Order: sequence, then structure tokens, then C-alpha cells
Amino acid sequence: VAKAVETGTALEVSSQPHRLDLSDVHVRLAVEAGAWLAVDTDAHSIAALGYLPFGVMNARRGWAGADRVVNTRSWPELRDLLSAG
Repeated sequence: VAKAVETGTALEVSSQPHRLDLSDVHVRLAVEAGAWLAVDTDAHSIAALGYLPFGVMNARRGWAGADRVVNTRSWPELRDLLSAG
């Protein structure tokens, strides 16, 4: 988490229900440290695109707000965030 904060790297919150990593505990640590997060489906099939709510719920359990999740941003905001790193 410390290295992610130092480098501006977003940590993955996987929505894959058999994994759910980062755990909610680790999400909370990351949020408290000021790390960026990216919630994704980790989809390897079209059906797995429906996993996204699991990742969102996991991020919420870790107290992650939209302000810490890079893929809640508009394209111009995300582009600026990426170019700042």
C-alpha cells in the first residue's frame, strides 16, 4: 500500500466472487493511506461482467468512496490523473 501511494499506482479491487482481492480490510488500509483504487470485474467471459456489484460492495465495506476509485471519474479527470503520475 505504501509503495502504491508513493508511486500513484491504483490498487485493484477485483469483483471476482471467488477472490475478492483486495479484501475489505485491505481496502480500508489503502483508503486510510490515501491510495487510489480501481474496481474491476476481472472478467474472463461475458457472463463475468455481472460480477461488478461484488467489487463495489467489497470496496464499500472497506469505506472506499468514489473519490478514491479511479474508474468513477470522467475521461478528462482520469486523463489528468494519469498524466500527473
